[in-house]
Amino acid sequence: MNKYKTQLKGLTLEELQSLFLEMGEAKFRALQVFNWMYNFRVTSFDKMENLSKPLRAKLKENYSLITLNFASSELSAGGTKKLIFETADGNKIESVIIPDEKRNTLCISTQVGCPLDCKFCATGLMGYKKNLSAGEIFDQYLLAQQHTERDITNIVYMGMGEPLLNYNATLNSLKIFAEALTKGITLKKTIVSTSGIAPKIIELADTGLKPKLALSLHSCFEKTRSKIMPINEKYSLKENLEAVAYYAMKTKTRITFEYIMLKGLNDRDEDIKALIKLTNQIPSKINVIPFNSLQHMHPTGFSA
Repeated sequence: MNKYKTQLKGLTLEELQSLFLEMGEAKFRALQVFNWMYNFRVTSFDKMENLSKPLRAKLKENYSLITLNFASSELSAGGTKKLIFETADGNKIESVIIPDEKRNTLCISTQVGCPLDCKFCATGLMGYKKNLSAGEIFDQYLLAQQHTERDITNIVYMGMGEPLLNYNATLNSLKIFAEALTKGITLKKTIVSTSGIAPKIIELADTGLKPKLALSLHSCFEKTRSKIMPINEKYSLKENLEAVAYYAMKTKTRITFEYIMLKGLNDRDEDIKALIKLTNQIPSKINVIPFNSLQHMHPTGFSA
């Protein structure tokens, strides 16, 4: 992997068009390269047969198409497959293929590690190392497709990191999914899961892209949610509920509220009543997520 060439993968069609015009090339060449990268999934400029040899040579000299290398995989008893990829600077990230009868979902990462300290999440123990580029985010899909016999049908931004704290790269990767002919994947089959970065939720709503949105909720009460998710101290539950209500209104989509049941903390009668009341106020559904218990991750006063 060449660390010193500019990474071409991760550019949107509009960005590629601007780049090719700056290079003195015809604008339509950008669409050709876009299709080779994202639809035909080539990793060598030499395979871009409808480009002239001089243009291929120029691209090869100055740009790279490889953002990640496959490192290893692990198949669970339930059929999910964890893929480990290595970035150019030696960091490791995870993607997970989750098959079921109707869908073949890919869970992708947006950061190496995570700056948040959610008490139920192992990634937070790593700390935060860096944001992934749009190319590294999208390349997880391209590479993962090589490790499953079925077409990937759905994308969830629910892996390592907080997507909305890497907003620009996440947005560009969404634009690429929207623009590329990715075998049936549309933004209607794409979910961005967030811990609750209220201003960015509103900003994403205003882009017009309309991916589905999931909010890691885990409690309908400010104090309890702050105990589970310290980010709630910065962006309150009230702010986030206003933001997701705006998102639902603006995009005409239903919000998914993710909820891990934690014994003695968010599973009381009043918690369930508050959750039901919330779903009646905002077009939404609830996704109850099993808690993978790690003893050292238990906040004081609760268990799975």
